[in-house]
Amino acid sequence: MSASTKTARRSLLVTSAALLSTALTTPVPAFAAPKPSPTPSATPSATPPANMSTVGGERLGKAGTQVNLSDGVPVIPKDISARSWIVSDAESGDVLASHNAHWRLPPASTLKMLFADTVLPKFPKTMEHKVTSAELADVGAGSSMVGIKEKETYTVHDLWLGVFLRSGNDAVHVLSHMNGGVAATVKEMNEHAEELQALDTNVMSPDGYDERGQVSSAYDLTLFARSGLQKKDFREYCSTVTAKFPGETKKNKQGKTVRGTFEIQNTNRLLAGDSDVSVYQGIAGVKNGNTTNAGATFTGVAERGGKVLLVTVMNPSEEEHNEVYKETARLLDWGFKAAGKVQPVGELVAPQGAAGSSPQPGSTDGDTDSGEAGGGASDGGSGDGSASPVANASAEADGGGIGVALGITGGVLVLLAGGAFLINRRWPLPELVRRRR
Repeated sequence: MSASTKTARRSLLVTSAALLSTALTTPVPAFAAPKPSPTPSATPSATPPANMSTVGGERLGKAGTQVNLSDGVPVIPKDISARSWIVSDAESGDVLASHNAHWRLPPASTLKMLFADTVLPKFPKTMEHKVTSAELADVGAGSSMVGIKEKETYTVHDLWLGVFLRSGNDAVHVLSHMNGGVAATVKEMNEHAEELQALDTNVMSPDGYDERGQVSSAYDLTLFARSGLQKKDFREYCSTVTAKFPGETKKNKQGKTVRGTFEIQNTNRLLAGDSDVSVYQGIAGVKNGNTTNAGATFTGVAERGGKVLLVTVMNPSEEEHNEVYKETARLLDWGFKAAGKVQPVGELVAPQGAAGSSPQPGSTDGDTDSGEAGGGASDGGSGDGSASPVANASAEADGGGIGVALGITGGVLVLLAGGAFLINRRWPLPELVRRRR
């Protein structure tokens, strides 16, 4: 497919996505390889482009803050320095407020949400894989690593813990090679992004490592999180606080070959906490990132009072420690106060493939299975007991005295008359009740 043909088709999709009821039946042609664009600046301009995508609504393509303030609606916090952000209802898809939502910026490791949503269903979590040197050879210099060693064997479950908790580029590259190679995985990620109508995204590396032309947007990252959270295993991994990870095989003092474990902790500070950031009440994930080009990026999901909100924050200009988490927390606080009062400024659009199936509305027969690792049955547990997901933590759990009770309710995608795509209120997102000892 020529570059001009792809550009024309993507423009058509952008326009038609704003008219959601008529956009879902259009077939999607084969995807062309991503076309490199100019290298993103290490310090992106503070000025967004004049013309941005209008997927999800005309106002989402406008520069600056978009919100419908009226009586009873709280004002947006003044101390938000991010170049781009968005607050949305994860279930209804309503965008409650945004700021440069479609500004194409380097995504850093938040792009791993798309990687997981694309690759996670392919391999059973109990599958074992022996790592080769070639699988680690193309990991970028200075990458975040979980500590995978060549010639050691890991389960797929281990590898995904490395991806979500430590943002391990080494784990991403091993899984990518298992999936047919980095290039094949990048191609699949771009195809999946287009299926989700994440048209601001151009993937060049599966792990979010800074590459020429690699961009996404706060809007697209939110689409990735929303899609991923419909998968049981995705929810388990992104809500896991700590886990045991396999170490290197060595001989002990007695000459016996042994392999120990070491503890890894989630680098999402709203989930695990830090010296200057408290664990956010109701948090359930999802993914953070930080690179030279991207600055700090983060997408988080939280539940309070029956509302499930998604917030994405990209590149705060304020350089205070953990600033991306602090700004996310402020926007979540605003969203929970504004939910039910503020009129939306746009919506999170449905995937292109949403018209392909229409399960019966109101089904409550448990969780969706299509997103589980390998597509098989799963009880949502860790498989080997090594992880401590928030789903299984008790109120008396150790590790800072923080525990969580998490309940998963059944849910389905509902296709209504006229082609409109809605999410049932029983969409399978965690209902979190955070308790402290």
